[in-house]
Amino acid sequence: MEEQIINRVANSPLISIDLEEYYHPGERVVYDLKQNLFQELILREKDFRAFVKENDWSQYKDKNVAIVCTADAIVPTWAFMLIASKLQPHANMVTFGSLEELESALFREAISKINTEELKDRMVVVKGCSDLPVPVSAYVELTRKLRPIVKSIMFGEPCSTVPIYKKPK
Repeated sequence: MEEQIINRVANSPLISIDLEEYYHPGERVVYDLKQNLFQELILREKDFRAFVKENDWSQYKDKNVAIVCTADAIVPTWAFMLIASKLQPHANMVTFGSLEELESALFREAISKINTEELKDRMVVVKGCSDLPVPVSAYVELTRKLRPIVKSIMFGEPCSTVPIYKKPK
């Protein structure tokens, strides 16, 4: 008599979350305010406002933009705000900081949209391997969001997990 192979993982009550599925495919770019500084030292308000008014911001359509200033200069906060206000109607995401901070912001936004109602008191496995770059901050954010809701959080693959959190009985 032949034994039937049973897929215990498929039949388990585990819910698997793959953060790679929340990766935004849009291009990531940096807008460096250094290009707007006079001799990479100071921001001339009149020149800067003229540039902001005349620049074609539609070139950032659907892109994810990190605004920075790599020059060792004091740039007023309103300058970053002005650039953000011009990028926002065109770009998918605008944030202040590095490309790594932009990636974290993209994942934070995606994770905020996860419907946790269906995860209430469930056992969740957060997939550990991915082909796309998933920042550690995304795993931390997901843990923060799930902990008050789920029964348990595990990391890895359903067949081989590392326990992260278990709700007390």
